[in-house]
Amino acid sequence: MDLVDVQTLRVARTTADLVLAPGERAMGGGTWLFSEPQPGTTGVVDLMGLGWPDLEDLPEGGLRIAATCTLAALAASGRHPLFLSACESLLASFKVWNAATVGGNVCLGLPAGALVSLAAGLDGVAVLWTADAAGGLTERRLPVLDFVTGAAQTALRPGEVLRAIDFPAAALRARSALRKLALSPLGRSGVVVVGRQDEDGAVAITVSAATLRPRRLAFAAPPSEEELAAAVAGIDDWFGDAPGAADWRRAQGLRLAIEVLGEVTG
Repeated sequence: MDLVDVQTLRVARTTADLVLAPGERAMGGGTWLFSEPQPGTTGVVDLMGLGWPDLEDLPEGGLRIAATCTLAALAASGRHPLFLSACESLLASFKVWNAATVGGNVCLGLPAGALVSLAAGLDGVAVLWTADAAGGLTERRLPVLDFVTGAAQTALRPGEVLRAIDFPAAALRARSALRKLALSPLGRSGVVVVGRQDEDGAVAITVSAATLRPRRLAFAAPPSEEELAAAVAGIDDWFGDAPGAADWRRAQGLRLAIEVLGEVTG
């Protein structure tokens, strides 16, 4: 896609380069940015020049995934069983895997965003930077569950850049599972459910792709199927489009939630 309004391209190499002028957009892999017209975008700032490590260990066993980490690098890291499963839930070719980034997928905020499902299900926290011309930074942290506010809507503020997604050690250690369903074998995800049981016995079931934003169902102890069904019934933002009608998504969301519950609780 020709971005006919774009007049400048900058490669960010320092934090001062993250100050966005009016009309500028930050870019990771660019797979979405160049896929359709972008009215009002007059400049592009390439974040890849910052050289952020794809994955960094955090204290006490946590993990930071850079916004510029590609899907291919995440899938190949082997750092968690769900990383590959989440990438495989995204409808994309191997060429997209090698260019598209974790940050780009999360910042799009699409219901079928597989990295949104992963981050929300494992308590990922968005690390948001606002830079000034002197190279100073203001950091804001927000759970991905709250960062994505609707279909293609996020809490990203003007001038902010997503630096990374931080995953807490407890969520990474938890027993977890992911289920995805689409209307065709290679179709866009119609339902994605991520579940986990923490070391204290608490269970979290996160439904996405079928809802306008990720929905978390939390239980202090493993729920019965009836309790889980009642919680799923309380979700009020199922939606329908070509990859699946709302009633189908609701029914399959419950089915996958029950399957995931059984897997994580053994």
